[in-house]
Amino acid sequence: MMLLVVDLMSPTVDQDRPGRDRPSLALTESGKRLRVRASSGYKGPMGANDLREFLTSRRDALDPHDVGLPPSATLRRVPGLRREEVAALAGVSTAYYTKLEQGRAGDVSDQVIDAVARALHLDDLERLHLHHLARSAQPSRVRSIPPEPEPRARAALAATVHALHTVPAMVLGPRAEVLAANRLATLLLDDFTALPRRERNIVRWTFLNPRARQVYADWTDVAAQVAASWRALAGARPDDAKLKHMIGELAAASPQFREAWAAHRLYEHTHGSKTFRSGLAGAITLHYESMALEDDGQTMVIYTAERGSRSEEALQLLASWGSEAGIAGARPASERGAATGDQRTEH
Repeated sequence: MMLLVVDLMSPTVDQDRPGRDRPSLALTESGKRLRVRASSGYKGPMGANDLREFLTSRRDALDPHDVGLPPSATLRRVPGLRREEVAALAGVSTAYYTKLEQGRAGDVSDQVIDAVARALHLDDLERLHLHHLARSAQPSRVRSIPPEPEPRARAALAATVHALHTVPAMVLGPRAEVLAANRLATLLLDDFTALPRRERNIVRWTFLNPRARQVYADWTDVAAQVAASWRALAGARPDDAKLKHMIGELAAASPQFREAWAAHRLYEHTHGSKTFRSGLAGAITLHYESMALEDDGQTMVIYTAERGSRSEEALQLLASWGSEAGIAGARPASERGAATGDQRTEH
């Protein structure tokens, strides 16, 4: 399955869809602040404890009054709901819910998973993620998938991207690999073709390449988004060995990614806006949209500015920057040739 992302010129963008756009680590989710236990940390891409950690993080995010429970008569040692309270709200026994949270409940019915999701006030994306985690924890599930070829953009799709001369456009692979980018995307973000293949990944680039912090005006929010999008993807692809390796490698290299991963936040990159800093055109706020294509899990991303805005003028100025030499010149001299970690080594 291929995912197409198109940034359309739009006067208004709804960025508050439940389970969709949750940009920062400190962002409130569905009106409540998501708390993370102090002991939380990176414990692997998607392991046996992942279901427990996700459910625990959501229990922590709720207070009894959030779900209509009376104040507790006893002192609470940790914030959030107790297991027995979630079990009561879901209509299951405390012993069964405990087994579910620990990944020891065996084959769990969809009805039970949905009941737990309602008890924890999960949104649609969180509910789907819970289903994925519960299924991956079942001992009866087949855990083998055929190896996948290296993702490549279809020639016609890449040609479509390069034919767009007035908007930045990219093709991303199923794990956010940058498979194609037109001239404006290169000017706005980076020349990914000049990077080693393993570095041509939006998530890895966001956390490890210093240019990302210069390009994104709200880098903290964007970084939290891309980490949360990988968290949702890992739940949907629990047997993706390559994705697990990429997550583990990034966690080893980036403390910020480890923190974002431990939060168990989820993000679906469907639509919204981002503000970019361009050395040529200044600050540019652009909108994006995401649409799925039935081919290989790839994504096409197109960014556009609001009509009549200062950002539209800045984007037009950027589009007028015409030469290949201009692309290289768009980056400050201190950045040209700069790479992070092992970027100069092909793998």
